Amino acid sequence: MNTETIIFFMACFAAFISVVAAGLPFMSGDQLASRLKGVAAKRMELSQKQREAMQARARFQPRKHVGMMKTVLERLKLQNMLDSKELKAALAQAGWRRQSAAITFIFFRMASPILMTVAALAFVSANPEYAKKTFAAKMLIFAGAAVVGYYLPGILLKNSIKKRQIILTRTFPDALDLLVICVDAGLSIEAAFNKVTEEMALSAPVIAEEMGLTAAELAFLGERRIAYDNLAERTGLPAVKSLATTLAQAERYGTSISNALKVISQEVRDTRMSAAEKKAAQLPAQLTVPMILFFLPVLFMVIIGPALIRVFKWD
Repeated sequence: MNTETIIFFMACFAAFISVVAAGLPFMSGDQLASRLKGVAAKRMELSQKQREAMQARARFQPRKHVGMMKTVLERLKLQNMLDSKELKAALAQAGWRRQSAAITFIFFRMASPILMTVAALAFVSANPEYAKKTFAAKMLIFAGAAVVGYYLPGILLKNSIKKRQIILTRTFPDALDLLVICVDAGLSIEAAFNKVTEEMALSAPVIAEEMGLTAAELAFLGERRIAYDNLAERTGLPAVKSLATTLAQAERYGTSISNALKVISQEVRDTRMSAAEKKAAQLPAQLTVPMILFFLPVLFMVIIGPALIRVFKWD
């Protein structure tokens, strides 16, 4: 190869590099547009899946019974109770998400006193001992049954909320740690919530359901703050409220979400450790009565028993 050929190839290579350099901005713009289209398509897909899941759950609702209950409540003029925000929040915290949950709860709260009174009447009629009681005693029994029936649905609701919050409290630190790992890996907050939902669907279905609903709301709601507030309202946990507030502030002021999640994760771990230490500190006081009732008598028998046996033998 002579000098002219080398210069020719070098010129061709320089021209190729120039063309590529000039076309790179247009190529990157196309990639950005394709990524934006992919994100929009993913959001639409997630929202469609959540809507299909909600519709599938709605198909199994006993519509005839719900319609009958609603008709009874309308005749009793109890529609205002259905619009109570406190009741809806309590039902959501208990995991009762169907649209008929409020109707069913209010109907049974009104019907349970009658059912308990009828049950008390049947019990008194079936037992001769109670049938011989005075009218005032019978009325007292019926009134007590009606009071128990009125407060029973509320007690069951509170117990369901408490049990669900205990499950969420146990699994929330693990979900938060996984959320931190996903954000550190470069995933967006929507993708991080979806990943947490997929990974914890079997081990912790309750927290996975909450994360999945939040991911769906992030996909089709206009403001992310609303999705975070809904997550805090559905759970009712202080740690989740702190997470929602932090994510909303990070979204508003543009701060690092990863650092904020790490701080919250450490705070949740510290709170969990403090609760465990508090329970451990309460053990000595709680073990005092069992030790006095069960351990000390046996200990005295073991220590004093042989001496008493010898005394009785000498006698």
